[in-house]
Amino acid sequence: MCTHSFSFTFCICELLFHYYFFQLLVTECEWTMPLPETMFCAQQIKIPPELPDILKQFTKAAIRTQPHDVLQWAAAYFSALSKGEPPPVKERIEMPLATEKTGAGLTPGLLKILHKQLSPKGTVSVAELKEKWKHLCLPEEQLKAILQLDDFGEEVEWMKFLALGCSVLGGSLLGSMKHACEILTRDPEGGAARIPFGTFSFLYSYLASIDGEIPEEKTEAFLHKIKEQANQQTGMVLLRNFLTQPSTLL
Repeated sequence: MCTHSFSFTFCICELLFHYYFFQLLVTECEWTMPLPETMFCAQQIKIPPELPDILKQFTKAAIRTQPHDVLQWAAAYFSALSKGEPPPVKERIEMPLATEKTGAGLTPGLLKILHKQLSPKGTVSVAELKEKWKHLCLPEEQLKAILQLDDFGEEVEWMKFLALGCSVLGGSLLGSMKHACEILTRDPEGGAARIPFGTFSFLYSYLASIDGEIPEEKTEAFLHKIKEQANQQTGMVLLRNFLTQPSTLL
């Protein structure tokens, strides 16, 4: 979606919202009018000063996130705001992945939302993970499939779940690592997507072990090459370090 198209769409949505909000106020005044001869003017209708900005930010968030169930998502959005928690909002609108047939499954943007919400805890309960998953209107079957990739109990180590989520998106080991770097990096979008070698090594080794077909010595050899490059880059791994070099670990 181009910038002009998005701006136009947002303006239209905002105009329609203000129109219907005004109509609602007028209708409410008519319903609550105690006597036929009582008249109300705009100055008598008190609107909380923070309400317009709250609704404006909500509208922007809904357009960016494109939830499949707006009411369910809206409940989670306002609940998070009231608790001072990160709301379930994407940083930008996402174009559907080529592997998405219905557009209802996990995306990099949605996985990044989950990371912001759950990573500070380190380890999360499956119950809480299911709740956050539901808030994003994601299919329960996909969550069950991801959890079945490892022997999780009632709790999940978040970074392992993140790695498995990236494997669903990536389609290959290096593709999974690309998604992981883009989600975890502090670099601006489109940048080098740097992450610490320690984090890269943990995620790569974990996914290689889950794959079960990659010899341990090949994993160690690959990570040794990556570490040599990271040592020259203040301990950080860049996308080009592993996406541009020949590797049999695909």
